Amino acid sequence: MVKIDVIEVEKPQGVEVIIGQGNFSIFTVDDLAKTLLTTVPGIKFGIAMNEAKPQLTRFTGNDSELEKLAAKNALRIGAGHVFVILMKNAFPINVLNAVKNHPAVAMVYGASENPFQVIVAETELGRSVLGIVDGKAATRIETEEERRERRELVEKIGYRID
Repeated sequence: MVKIDVIEVEKPQGVEVIIGQGNFSIFTVDDLAKTLLTTVPGIKFGIAMNEAKPQLTRFTGNDSELEKLAAKNALRIGAGHVFVILMKNAFPINVLNAVKNHPAVAMVYGASENPFQVIVAETELGRSVLGIVDGKAATRIETEEERRERRELVEKIGYRID
């Protein structure tokens, strides 16, 4: 039998989340913390990772509130070797490549500031992340005016489209 569950990621408004899976969590949680610290000056974060043996959640960071929330979310997800990063003063785009390129990271499921849910399957052996839900579903296609506004904003923050 497989039981499917939806875990709502708990985080304050404006806090970014990255959820992924790695292995050998005894050092990965600290290595990922070093990676975050050296990727974005001024980043505030908490990171937690579930270890399959001895079945506990390891955590670290430089913001105690985010550390506690990352650990709480990782434990609620409950899947082995899953990690949760909660961060402020940085965006996922600033750190994703560094996180994904860590040798112990197998994959990143998702990263966002949006409301975030994790879809988890549970068997007699344990739990596994099936996927994530990142924010609300799109309901329409942007108008020409919205497209123009989007492109103006993107250019204003330093990105050129053409």
